[in-house]
Amino acid sequence: MKHATVISIESLHYSYGEHLALRGISFSVNQAEIFGLLGPNGGGKSTTFKILSTMLRHSEGKVSVLGNDIRNTEHEVRKHIGVVFQSPSLDGKLTVKENMIHQGHLYGLRGAFLEQRIETLLSHFSLSERKNTFVELLSGGLQRRVEIAKALLHSPKLLLLDEPSTGLDPGARISMWNLLCALREKERITILLTTHLLEEAEKCDCLGILDEGKLVAAGSPSELKKEIGGDVISVGAENTGELFPKIQKRFGNNAMLIGSMIHIERERAHEFIPQLVSEFPNEITSITLSKPSLEDVFIHKTGKKFSG
Repeated sequence: MKHATVISIESLHYSYGEHLALRGISFSVNQAEIFGLLGPNGGGKSTTFKILSTMLRHSEGKVSVLGNDIRNTEHEVRKHIGVVFQSPSLDGKLTVKENMIHQGHLYGLRGAFLEQRIETLLSHFSLSERKNTFVELLSGGLQRRVEIAKALLHSPKLLLLDEPSTGLDPGARISMWNLLCALREKERITILLTTHLLEEAEKCDCLGILDEGKLVAAGSPSELKKEIGGDVISVGAENTGELFPKIQKRFGNNAMLIGSMIHIERERAHEFIPQLVSEFPNEITSITLSKPSLEDVFIHKTGKKFSG
């Protein structure tokens, strides 16, 4: 079954003065998909998020949301998106329900319909018993739930989340992800989120990996890791700078010097490691073998270590 395209981005550029923040990125997001924009700080995630949420107006490239050209139909796009920013947008001096009511009024919701919609969302997010609690008295995890519930009041088809796990403890992160998966399954809502957390990116259906304004990889986490085509070996030495060219010369150019470690991608790595050790027995101080991770994908695509 083919899913409808909810977001389509083609050759998107954006500059802050002379600084080019986005360098011709292209990707698409399908209906009922949790799509993650992963990258280090300065990679271009926030700029892409701001363009999709209509906070920034791009000048080069094409961005379509639910079939609408975002540059020409901002008002129409805003009707169908819910946005949760990284910085809190709740009024701590109001109760949970009062925050919800005022958000509803911004979208023209009133009366019995708004009341029912609030009660439904509070129940869905397990907030009914907290509806009369002042927001400033809630934990960070509960506040994030209120933020997401508030963004869903007008029944958007697309939910945009900017670094949703910021400030949350591990338990609250798990709870939030359970809610996002339930939204995707029950309401067929499409979710795009930005993150610099590799473990969070693993939970997404599909990823776009950004670095220095470029889209360096796109696909599901499992697809991206398969691109490496083997296992990952990390080699430590007293002087990796001297050992690195020797390994390259002896075994080929599939080795990279990443920080203080030598990174090697190799099929049947368990058979290769004895050869490596026997070749350089007095120089190698440590070796670790692992299956490819998303960090390894980033290293493979950029030649540098991921720094969230």
